[in-house]
Amino acid sequence: MAAVTDLLADIRALVECESPSADVAAVARCAEVVARVGTAHLRAEPERIVLDGRTHLRWRLGATPSRVLLLGHHDTVWPLGSLADHPCTVEGGVLRGPGCFDMKAGLVMAFHAAAGLDGVTLLVTGDEELGSPSSRGLIEEEARTVGAALVLEASAAGGALKTERKGTSMYEVRVIGRAAHAGLEPERGVNATIELAHQVLAVDALADRQAGTTVTATAASAGTTGNTVPAAGFLAVDVRARTVAEQDRVDRAIRALRPVLPGARVEVTGNPNRPPLEPAASAALFERVRRIAARLGLPEPTRAAVGGASDGNFTAGVGTPTLDGLGAVGGGAHAPDEHVLIDDLPGRTALLRALVEDLLAESTNPVARSGRAQP
Repeated sequence: MAAVTDLLADIRALVECESPSADVAAVARCAEVVARVGTAHLRAEPERIVLDGRTHLRWRLGATPSRVLLLGHHDTVWPLGSLADHPCTVEGGVLRGPGCFDMKAGLVMAFHAAAGLDGVTLLVTGDEELGSPSSRGLIEEEARTVGAALVLEASAAGGALKTERKGTSMYEVRVIGRAAHAGLEPERGVNATIELAHQVLAVDALADRQAGTTVTATAASAGTTGNTVPAAGFLAVDVRARTVAEQDRVDRAIRALRPVLPGARVEVTGNPNRPPLEPAASAALFERVRRIAARLGLPEPTRAAVGGASDGNFTAGVGTPTLDGLGAVGGGAHAPDEHVLIDDLPGRTALLRALVEDLLAESTNPVARSGRAQP
């Protein structure tokens, strides 16, 4: 098993190099620290891939074609200066610090687990927290070439592996009305606020609780002054769906929104951002992990379905068997109490190493591809 002291030292090095996703210079600085820590274990320098100003790192380990993809990200949601209020600390069996759980500890685990292996690609991206706008194509390209993708995002509650993630879609609904004086001649206007209210209710009706589909009206605004019939309105919509079929259904329905008030117009922009990670994509890999854990004498893994998305959605979306949540055990992602449970790090890293070795030991792809292949 990896030594706890070594794991902690490496995690601290990454956490103490702040890397907010929107700051390309900070992400580039962090990439160099990640490269240094990774190279020390992998005995190879990574490729530095800069796309739209954002720095991603790729290691191809060994001389044989890669059969396993280890996937993570080094950007965080924490702004520069967060360490001043939330320093990296180790106390009472808990490591704290911005980005430690999501997901710099997972990167360190990957470095320790992959050392000396042949046939592994390790990809560390720098824009996951933004929705992976520049790295999506890179992730999908790598996923198509391997038999399995293992995602080092943090675990679900209690250390559960993430075997299902909802797909995400984001939309903007814009309403165009007509301004008029609210006191003198309101009848000449087309009230965008009223039209927006109709659209909010129409959007809300698209949710399907039984199917696990949420359609949430989030940010909204309309109007300019207190005595003017509003001429325009705006609504943001967040969609989460467990299946591709549900994601497609909601997409069609939102694009089909039509105005209710005479003279009003409705314009819809946006689209699905990440396909779902459906249970079929992870089932065989999860059963493999259960067998390996029993062989190693480690606690039996548990599984969880979560609403949040990750880059594992992309790997599953191109048909690659994917298991997510293999990173650290802890909690508080994106929150002031973000933390990692130290005692779980060595066993979790050993489990990851054994899983990769088990997959590499097979001469053919370890599990049949599943999910929806993308062109």
